[in-house]
Amino acid sequence: MQAFSLIEPHDAQSAILAASTPGAKYIAGGTDLLQLAKDNVETPQRLIDLQGLPAAGIHASAGGLHLEPLARMSDVAEHRDVVARWPVLSQALLASASPQIRNMATMGGNLLQRTRCGYFRDTGFACNKRTPGSGCSAINGENRMLAILGTSDHCIASYPGDMGVALLALDARIELTSASGKRTVGIEEFHVVPGTTPDVETILTPGEMITGIDVPASAAAQRSHYLKVRDRTSFEFALVSAAVALDLDGRTIRGIRVAAGGVGTKPWRLPEVEAALTGRDADPATLKAAAEQAGAGAKPASMNAFKLVLLRRTVLRALQTVAA
Repeated sequence: MQAFSLIEPHDAQSAILAASTPGAKYIAGGTDLLQLAKDNVETPQRLIDLQGLPAAGIHASAGGLHLEPLARMSDVAEHRDVVARWPVLSQALLASASPQIRNMATMGGNLLQRTRCGYFRDTGFACNKRTPGSGCSAINGENRMLAILGTSDHCIASYPGDMGVALLALDARIELTSASGKRTVGIEEFHVVPGTTPDVETILTPGEMITGIDVPASAAAQRSHYLKVRDRTSFEFALVSAAVALDLDGRTIRGIRVAAGGVGTKPWRLPEVEAALTGRDADPATLKAAAEQAGAGAKPASMNAFKLVLLRRTVLRALQTVAA
């Protein structure tokens, strides 16, 4: 780990100003960043410690859920209203990590976690995400865990999170604050595919901070489910995951949102599945036919073609669960 200076601001504007200089990074729970710094993958010159800011609230109302960025994963996962009205979010958070990490990790930090691609996290290998222009060792290397959707000739690293997948199925919006003001973006816009610039992972500008996450209330949110498939049952990243939010009128599908994790370079929406279900009856044949559409445009690497089959089976099981 390289030496850095630590700044402890008392308000958001002071934090934003301190983070607007080159070489600055925010730190909250530190569950990802500290490990990356120890491995010299991240080499910040200054860390802006956000833990002293009063921004850990969880606010549920008739219209929706507002999460402040320093709310802990464990607190959100166990919140009575989240469990009852946004179950997919609670389930995704509980599936994300060990209790010890959930007690430290924050909602804002969770959205910004870096890929678990081994080549990114080992500085002995070339990685365009870590060192632009150096090459992608994963394309012809060990790529079983990596992405099949949203990849490019420069990067096939998969997005590692669970919470972001659930938020995508819930049509969440992210509030961002910079020195020039506030803006709100849909979560689908927040993360970006690698293209020719894998080192750019979000639309955040220098110093810009996540200051809120807003999740609308809906019948679909209340009838939602998160299913995670992994190599072991605890503290493991997804091979494939599916988040489904379903609005039924009798047995007719009035509205549906389906998102996937483990397969994309960012949380991945599955509009092809949604289109095959909207307005149809939620019968077994319809659910199965729609799930078979999942993964349109997938480009598997040498070791992860199985993910396309697993994605379709995972989506089907999640659909069957919410439609039961």
